[in-house]
Amino acid sequence: MNFFWIFIALGGALVVIMDAMSEHILKGIMQVEDITRIQTAITYQMYHTLMIAILAMYSQRVSFKSRSIDQSIWIFIAGIVLFSGSLYLYTFTKLQGFFFIT
Repeated sequence: MNFFWIFIALGGALVVIMDAMSEHILKGIMQVEDITRIQTAITYQMYHTLMIAILAMYSQRVSFKSRSIDQSIWIFIAGIVLFSGSLYLYTFTKLQGFFFIT
């Protein structure tokens, strides 16, 4: 469970950092499509991280240990890595292979 809380903290911090970068630093460097793509990745990462936090809190509150909650958290983590991660990588590297993951 501690791993999930560390992931939530790092995921939330990355959302704030990437949002600030896209608004202040990257706006003058990148094209509008790239900024939009990064904003989409940030939005999905934010909602997935929030859902992981809700599931982690719920998992700590219930009196029984449910594998389905942990599995749901891992699926949300995979969604962040595959979807948002591929959008970040495609935007910054322009490698077409990352585009097909999303």
